[in-house]
Amino acid sequence: MSNSHTRRDDPPMPVYTAIRSRRDVRAEFNGECVDDAVLQRILDAAHHAPSVGNTQPWDFVVVRRADTLAQFAEHVAAERVAFAQSLPPDRRATFDPIRIEGIETSRTGVVVTYDPERGGKHVLGRATVDDTGVFSAVLAVQNLWLAAISEGIGVGWVSFYQESFLTDLLDIPSPVRPIAWLCVGPVTEFAQVPDLERFGWRDRRPLADAVHYEKFGGC
Repeated sequence: MSNSHTRRDDPPMPVYTAIRSRRDVRAEFNGECVDDAVLQRILDAAHHAPSVGNTQPWDFVVVRRADTLAQFAEHVAAERVAFAQSLPPDRRATFDPIRIEGIETSRTGVVVTYDPERGGKHVLGRATVDDTGVFSAVLAVQNLWLAAISEGIGVGWVSFYQESFLTDLLDIPSPVRPIAWLCVGPVTEFAQVPDLERFGWRDRRPLADAVHYEKFGGC
């Protein structure tokens, strides 16, 4: 097991430290496979996310077969090229050095799915805002990510894929949807500055620009 793992007798990482340390990992996976016990702890944290009506609409598909990882990586690479070709020249020059996946080097993919039928027709809290179901599954993603960083494990969210391709690749039954492919694995290091900021794609907005009082735009 990599020495990047947090030992179980180490004090827990403070939640604010985990939030600020979290990175979307791409190039830093060290090629080792995340320890099974660590992965189970991370998945358990994800499974304890809050959900609308306590529906727990997520499932987690753990993917480790090399041929499946390779198929998905090939698909993602093609989608990356298509996106790059859609960009104006200046943005493409900024995008080109940014790695957008670590599918094979992480050696473990965790695909988070969303089942809109979990909980039946009458879901407490979802009657007027149907998207709260998807939001619940995304909360599981966030829990997984923060648990991983506290274990010294990297996570990279891959979104350059066609949903139909991933559905077919993993035999996901309708109406269940894949909402995230997460690369999960030990890392050599965590970047001090997030890649998209470091490469000049986009900086983080100041908190003061994002907070409004009483009404949108209120200060």
